[in-house]
Amino acid sequence: MQIDLIPSWQTLLSDEIEKSYFQDLIQEVDQEYQNSTCFPPKDLIFSAFNNCSLENLKIVIIGQDPYHGEGEANGLSFSVNDSVKIPPSLRNIFRELTTDLDSIFLPSSGNLESWAKQGVLLLNASLTVRKDSPNSHKHLKWNVFTDAVIKKISEEKENVVFLLWGSFAQKKGAKIDRTKHLVLESGHPSPMSANQGKWFGNRHFSQANEYLKSHNLQIINWL
Repeated sequence: MQIDLIPSWQTLLSDEIEKSYFQDLIQEVDQEYQNSTCFPPKDLIFSAFNNCSLENLKIVIIGQDPYHGEGEANGLSFSVNDSVKIPPSLRNIFRELTTDLDSIFLPSSGNLESWAKQGVLLLNASLTVRKDSPNSHKHLKWNVFTDAVIKKISEEKENVVFLLWGSFAQKKGAKIDRTKHLVLESGHPSPMSANQGKWFGNRHFSQANEYLKSHNLQIINWL
């Protein structure tokens, strides 16, 4: 499998993708795609990076793994293709967004590509999954790779906002340098967590924009 990354990420991650664990990982992913139906499509596995250049990176949102239903995953965490029904977690994200920004927002699509283009890295911990089988690629070493990505962003960039939703994402963010970056944490937007009062009212979207503005950075148009 070819690793197609835009130049800024290719430069940052070149050492990582040459490591033996990563070469083994790519071979295992190749085999999974040959033997099973997997998502996202192969050419979208690195979409999170290729839609959000390192130079433009302002915000990181960490998900667990891609949606596992037919035609849903597009390589961006929490995001689905245009024609797909908006999943429950994303619906809760949009609800919080509407309240937080005091707006009327009636999304017709759950495709978050517009966020990525503005500098939001929508990064899943595992970049691939088997059809109808959540967390099925957890045994692969995607986690090692995405941990390295988060660490490198923390080291190389300044004033990035990390949105860590749920305990899984919070563990992934353990090595972020909080003296250089803003880390916002809350419960996960999934219905179970949200209905227990751990998600709604976190106001992460307005807080992120206020932080960006305070550092003379372009804010994100979330709507």
